[in-house]
Amino acid sequence: MEKLIKGFELFRKVTYPTKQRLFKKLASAQAPHTLVITCADSRVVPEYFTSSDPGQLFVVRNVGNIVPPYAQFTGGVSAAIEYAVVALGVKDIVICGHSDCGAMKATLNPASVSEMQAVAAWLRHAEVAKHVLDENYTLDSNASRLYALTEENVIAQLDHLRTHPSVAARIASGKLGIHGWIYDIETADIRVFDPDERKFVTLEIQDDTITAKLPVAAADALAEGKRRPSTAASRANGIRAVVYAGTDL
Repeated sequence: MEKLIKGFELFRKVTYPTKQRLFKKLASAQAPHTLVITCADSRVVPEYFTSSDPGQLFVVRNVGNIVPPYAQFTGGVSAAIEYAVVALGVKDIVICGHSDCGAMKATLNPASVSEMQAVAAWLRHAEVAKHVLDENYTLDSNASRLYALTEENVIAQLDHLRTHPSVAARIASGKLGIHGWIYDIETADIRVFDPDERKFVTLEIQDDTITAKLPVAAADALAEGKRRPSTAASRANGIRAVVYAGTDL
């Protein structure tokens, strides 16, 4: 608790004064542009790796970035989705998985959560991804199986998301986009699901576009930096790069 309290003190004295106008604006309303459904893992902070201010993202976190199918389970995740879409009018929904996911490790090895009944029951919503993995992949290493399952789980949860009436209606009218991401904790890379190619592709930003919007010191650091090579797993899967212009993701 002491660390939390000291962190709050730092926020009040240093961060809050620089954003006081923003918090005053947010005091009576919010208008987030995107709903992000991601894992409860403490290493995955979408506001941090998307450089988002308070009020820009509506974030739902749970074990395994899971979206239960609408007809099977109506709970907190379903309520948050409906609220974000109907009441807040978000334009996009991102389901964001991540590397080294404990939930996916448990899905591969159910015995590891046999004494955690609530966790085991919750992860049944990821069983479809495990079934796809078992029926369609021939992978020898545990790392490769975890990598593939993480991808298939995001795809499965996107399918579950489409069963929610509010989501389905707005997709049909062209008012809502849904997206699958996987965030790599070690490299800070993001892979995006390409529904046309039915695979994940690496998200890359055009440096000249983003540099113009950065503070001088940050822009200089970006200009001097070297782009990371694609991961071995990405190359093995034939993943191509996809370029996003600008920073409004």
